[in-house]
Amino acid sequence: MDAADISEDLAHVLLSSDQVHERVCELAEQIDADYAGRDLLMVGVLNGAMMVMSDLTRAMKSHCRIDWMAISSYGSGTKSSGVVRILKDLTTDITGLNVLIVEDIIDTGLTLSYLIQNLRSREPASIEVMTMFRKPDAITSAVEARYVGFDIPTEFVVGYGLDYDGRYRNLTDVATLAPHVYS
Repeated sequence: MDAADISEDLAHVLLSSDQVHERVCELAEQIDADYAGRDLLMVGVLNGAMMVMSDLTRAMKSHCRIDWMAISSYGSGTKSSGVVRILKDLTTDITGLNVLIVEDIIDTGLTLSYLIQNLRSREPASIEVMTMFRKPDAITSAVEARYVGFDIPTEFVVGYGLDYDGRYRNLTDVATLAPHVYS
């Protein structure tokens, strides 16, 4: 689905699907170069990283292994509970492996900070982070991302894996929602 299909739901498009695709290919090239000759395990953070993980791995020229985690820092509402829970853990023993965490977005950084700490305790050879989107003005937990697709404003965005109430993940563009959708 692209923005034209649901234009009445969107306030404005921040990034087109072409811009996103071009940046994913650039990041894949950089990751290939950085991990040349080394085993790489890419850990996608569900559900949002599903799109970027799929496109990123298909754009890469080198081998990599893939695993998934699902973590949450949200309770029943839209505000963070401050408690991070693992909903689905890795099936791979990461001891001694080069791990690249693949995220859809870094907002506050709270959840990612917890995830990095948790994975470090499992003694991988290295841990790095790739995020497709980052909101620099919203970050409250210091987290370093080695690979960043785009820095975006502190607005609620949907598309390319990002959702609102479980919807809009399959939007190929990245856009802000029109107020009538969430009010």
